Amino acid sequence: MQSKGAIRFVAILLLLASLWQLSFTFVTNRQENKAEKYAEAKAEAAMNSAAFGKIAEADKAFYLDSIKKVENRRYIDSISSEKIYLGYTFKDIQAKSINLGLDLKGGMNVMLQVQLEDLVRALASGNTAPEFTNALALAKERSVDSRNDFITLFAEAWKETSNGMPLAQIFGTYEMRDKISPESTDEQVIEVIRAESESAISNSFNVLRNRIDRFGVTQPNIQKLGNSGRILVELPGVKEPERVRKLLQGTASLEFWATYPNEEIEGYLAEANALLAEMQAAEETPAVEAEETVAAEDALLAEELKQAENDAAAEAEMLKQNPLFALLQPSGARGYACIGYAHYADTAQINKIFAMPQIKQLFPPEFKPMWTVKASEGDVNGNIFELVAIKATSRDGKAPLDGGVVTDARVQYGNTGASPQVSMSMNTEGANIWARMTKENIGRQIAIVLDGMVYSYPNVQNEITGGSSQITGNFTLEEAEDLANVLKSGKLPAPATIIQEQVVGPSLGAESINAGLISFVIAFILVLIYMLFFYRGAGLVADIALLCNVVLLFGTLVSFGAVLTLPGIAGLVLTLGMAVDANVIIYERIKEELRAGKGLSKAVADGYSNAYSAIIDGQITTLLTGIVLFVFGSGPVQGFATTLIIGIITSVLTSIFITRIIFDDRIVKGKNITFDNKFTRNFLQNTHVDFIGKKKIAYIVSGALIVISLVSIFTKGFTYGVDFTGGRTYVVRFDTNVTAEEVRAAALEEFDGAVEVKQFGGDSQMKITTQYLVENESTEADTEVENKLYNSLKGFFATDLTFEEFTSTLDNPNGIISSDKVGPTIANDITRDAFIAVILALIVIFGYIAIRFRGWTWGLGGVTGLAHTALIVIGFFSLFSGILPFSLDIDQTFIAAILAIFGGEVIRGLAVALILGIVIGTYASIFIATPIMYDVTKKAAKKENK
Repeated sequence: MQSKGAIRFVAILLLLASLWQLSFTFVTNRQENKAEKYAEAKAEAAMNSAAFGKIAEADKAFYLDSIKKVENRRYIDSISSEKIYLGYTFKDIQAKSINLGLDLKGGMNVMLQVQLEDLVRALASGNTAPEFTNALALAKERSVDSRNDFITLFAEAWKETSNGMPLAQIFGTYEMRDKISPESTDEQVIEVIRAESESAISNSFNVLRNRIDRFGVTQPNIQKLGNSGRILVELPGVKEPERVRKLLQGTASLEFWATYPNEEIEGYLAEANALLAEMQAAEETPAVEAEETVAAEDALLAEELKQAENDAAAEAEMLKQNPLFALLQPSGARGYACIGYAHYADTAQINKIFAMPQIKQLFPPEFKPMWTVKASEGDVNGNIFELVAIKATSRDGKAPLDGGVVTDARVQYGNTGASPQVSMSMNTEGANIWARMTKENIGRQIAIVLDGMVYSYPNVQNEITGGSSQITGNFTLEEAEDLANVLKSGKLPAPATIIQEQVVGPSLGAESINAGLISFVIAFILVLIYMLFFYRGAGLVADIALLCNVVLLFGTLVSFGAVLTLPGIAGLVLTLGMAVDANVIIYERIKEELRAGKGLSKAVADGYSNAYSAIIDGQITTLLTGIVLFVFGSGPVQGFATTLIIGIITSVLTSIFITRIIFDDRIVKGKNITFDNKFTRNFLQNTHVDFIGKKKIAYIVSGALIVISLVSIFTKGFTYGVDFTGGRTYVVRFDTNVTAEEVRAAALEEFDGAVEVKQFGGDSQMKITTQYLVENESTEADTEVENKLYNSLKGFFATDLTFEEFTSTLDNPNGIISSDKVGPTIANDITRDAFIAVILALIVIFGYIAIRFRGWTWGLGGVTGLAHTALIVIGFFSLFSGILPFSLDIDQTFIAAILAIFGGEVIRGLAVALILGIVIGTYASIFIATPIMYDVTKKAAKKENK
């Protein structure tokens, strides 16, 4: 093998890089374990305190759980900015560790759709022209089945319904006069609408991001999905799904408020601090006790916990003397509306203090404290936020001016080299109020507030008349654009609604991790044993390559920031088999060369050379299928495709290059390599089967299976998952064994027949699917469905559960432990993309085989075999749905399997599809694809000879 030294160097480099990437995961896990031990020690200390005995028995468990969560978060926050591993902070290390999907760690996954239809209607000032309303209705109807964005669909619909009316006649409103004139073409108007829609989507994204940051979730993920107006939100470990739904779908309000200068408030802050100290001293609250003792498993942790205990004692003493100022650092400013600074972890506690009636009455009735949305400029770590003193001057406590008066806002540049500034325009009503506000607040700040958060509080230099203003500051371009979007949000009502939702409880997530790890480890061990048994020394080399493959695969996953999901683990297991498949092909080729009388060195060289084409062909066709699945799939399918694609690439590298390097080294040193043993030496050597001669039997058998499959598909049909039908699915765990029949009977009464019940896992776990209120995506509909579910099932629990306990997905071992919600729009998208993925995969494979073997008949044989396999597997799912004791729903993971038994209930259907695909696919390759290729090629040759 040429360039062996360079290949060895690259291989070692890649392995070291992978180990380096994986080291961040190990360090993260170690620190998180220390945080858990620290929190448990704190909770144990609280149990031994005198104050614990005063707590009601029913509240003790909640109290201890709260202490654990708070102390765990406090420990993590304390090290987030510390350099704890080779110059990296814990925050950096955590970001570089392997990402687990919510199906493995529990949490909430939400897809929101920004309602651009409402935006377009608002931009037209509610125009009711029939041409306009018909175009909106047509665009909305087509959005269900189209991949195009709503603005594109509206433009297409307008051409069909406008009857020659110019679009400027609809959107040439007073508010849009600076952007749209009577002479504007339809294309120009559409560009303006598109720009406004992108602005609205960006603003919705920023509002959601800030709301999530305030919610206190660890490692949240939020991302815009292209120009579709969809926003994906992943929230690990959230405890209150209902609260999250309301938080994400709530309408954001833009407001303008007057402010107090700090010197008018700082005296009240000192009074509040003193009063709070007196109150805590009188109550002897557990928060100020420092009689904690801790135990640790290792000396290092014990030392850290001792230091933490000393710090906690000092902190407790400070909290005794300055309970408010220990959390909120006074600003000491003059003529400035900022009254203090605080770490984001303490903002919630400070809010509670200001909400206390005894504290609230100390301050002026107009005083309203609000936090800035972004960290203070002087804080490089982004953890310290400013508290602004808002002054509510109106009698009803509402803002004197809201965002509805803003007609436009845009980013502008002043002098050359100056920071960007934001220009804002208001309508006549707003201009009048703005003039009065600015006149009354010259020399002070006016706060621009969205969603209860202060985005900016610029100084007022003079009275501003006419409604046009410039907001200056040390803005970056991104900050200026964000502020402009915020200012425009008042006139752009584009609410975001949940169209898809998945909630996975921590218990189900832990079970999924265990099941996934078990499946991976068992598959890995079985493959290692098989290769070692069948090929002896060469098998050991293949095992070494497989170990290297696993390291490279996980290292690559981490370096690319890919998310590991349960279907992703299934993809990992599949790649293990594919990795050794390449070695099997190579080894069998080498054995053929040895039997032909060649020496070991020549046999190895020729064996590798002759095996390359078969290996590359198999891997490329699978790689192409994986790419199609990744492009058209979502959620679990993309997780499966990601690991499959990466696994294919690393498998080729390790199975070909690493094994070859080891073999060449042994050959150079004169050492022997064994490829078999006495049990496997002549395996299948004298097997002679006339497969082509038996093609008629195969055609009959396959024809019968296909007919049975088609009959079942067109008569019985399938049990579709909510991915394809839309609806809501809940996995409910009971504290006693139940049967699907009795749960179904109870649920049918409540849901008037629109419900389906299946056993999911053990006898105490059921999967319940309903399309009740499927068209209604509001939080009220979610609550109504959950109420009906609770009313129908509460009688099956041995221990009574309240509705809150039943629906607390992430807090209770029983009740709803996971849920899925898919709106009809996203269900249609998934169905369409799944169909496209299967057809496109067949076309791509047909094209590759036809080009690779320079004949369409070869491609036809391959695609026929694939179609044959897919049809029979699909027919199996139709025929045995409702018969086998696990779910055979047609959903996204099933589609992935169409192009591993220990994997857990979540991917049991996927495992069945994979196993069937392997068995039927092998049969189809031998008895169907090859004979068809043979027959068609033979007929084509006869035609050419005539």
